[in-house]
Amino acid sequence: MQRMAEFEKVGLARFSADWQSVFPSAREEEIKSLYENIKLPARATSGSAGYDFFTPVDIYLRPGETFLLPTGIRVKIDEGWFLGIMPKSGLGFKYRLQMDNTIGIIDSDYYYSDNEGHIFVKMTNGGTGGRAVELKAGAAVCQGIFLPYGITFADNATARRNGGLGSTSK
Repeated sequence: MQRMAEFEKVGLARFSADWQSVFPSAREEEIKSLYENIKLPARATSGSAGYDFFTPVDIYLRPGETFLLPTGIRVKIDEGWFLGIMPKSGLGFKYRLQMDNTIGIIDSDYYYSDNEGHIFVKMTNGGTGGRAVELKAGAAVCQGIFLPYGITFADNATARRNGGLGSTSK
């Protein structure tokens, strides 16, 4: 296996600001406790392609409901690779839990953004059978898979990233 990346936590100040932007009523001591208990993504088995991302809080989603989760995670990736964020297969099969952007693309230069490359996950319970998704804190909520990519011979991209969603098209 080729090694090309390293997961880290974002800083506490970054996590706190991002958490409060999603959950404005969260108290500082609660956020600090969540931060201290963030688990770095990990593979479940030696044959797993995906690194599980874990929720730091309980999640309960009725069909049609959406959640936005600041994971507290960033990743330093070698050039020529990206991290694809995808749903967990079992959650997709059981509940039709799906990523709102189909697949999240974490580029290698995202790590250097002003937001520390903080990875957010937005998912929806797309199920129509009336089944709610219930995940306890510490449960795997999605998975990330590292993939290589290529560029064209005529490529001349020189812009520098500074931000997250939509920042490369500005």
